[in-house]
Amino acid sequence: MKKRKDQCGRRGERIFSNICVMPSLIGVLIFFLIPFGIVVYYSVINNPIIHDFVGLENYKRLMETIAFRKAAANTASFSLISVPLAVILSLWMAVLLERDIPGKSVVRTFFLSPLMVPTASVVLVWQVLFHTNGTLNQIIETFGGGSIDWMKSSHGQTIIIVMFLWKNMGYNMILFMSALASIPRDIIEVAKLEGASGWYQFVHIKLRYLSPTILFVLILSLINSFKIFREVYLLTGDYPYDKMYMLQHFMNNTFNSLDYQKLSSAAVLFSLIMIVIVAILLAIENHLGKDVE
Repeated sequence: MKKRKDQCGRRGERIFSNICVMPSLIGVLIFFLIPFGIVVYYSVINNPIIHDFVGLENYKRLMETIAFRKAAANTASFSLISVPLAVILSLWMAVLLERDIPGKSVVRTFFLSPLMVPTASVVLVWQVLFHTNGTLNQIIETFGGGSIDWMKSSHGQTIIIVMFLWKNMGYNMILFMSALASIPRDIIEVAKLEGASGWYQFVHIKLRYLSPTILFVLILSLINSFKIFREVYLLTGDYPYDKMYMLQHFMNNTFNSLDYQKLSSAAVLFSLIMIVIVAILLAIENHLGKDVE
């Protein structure tokens, strides 16, 4: 009798938990899974009216598009530079602010302020700094140099990288500071008593406990690097200088031209690449952090 009551109780808990989770599952199904399935379907048909199956023909046509290849190359180079810098610099700042140094609150405020500033305002500051007649060119001309059209030169992507770091380092730094504060103090104290140097403590103790946070910040920074479109669009419009033409520029321009097949193929291909990258990062983190309790 008691066993039957326990079984009924567990069954009731499962039913109640399923009911609580059901609204979220329905939301994910309606707003994520079904639309993504439609995108996959559009990527293998010739057009939304005839619906003839063409297989990988849309993907082949996408790879032959010069604009897509340029956007993919620019986005890849931007991410390969900006994402590691965002992780390394924010971790370095978090370790630095963990110590008792003068001006800690000022530095923290400087890096957190971009989180409270709208993107349009950030872009306005960058335009004032890097315009042809902007502040930076005035400083260069003061020292006898010539003005540079920064937004239409090979330096354009460097400007976007600096903007990306300034915009995202504050949030990453907070995440690392929180993770550093959660590391067991007794392990650090034992390492100090054993004569371990600060570098040894950081590499062999702190980094092991920070591995889940590093993975999270890495994935978050990678996603944010693909969302740099707003800043570049506000700076230069739909068709910026070649080095500043990103993947989302291609997506936006393709959507405006109503080429749904090419747009869907690019979205599916981009999703597959992101899944592979995240899977590799998860495997690496699982291998490096498997001995940390």
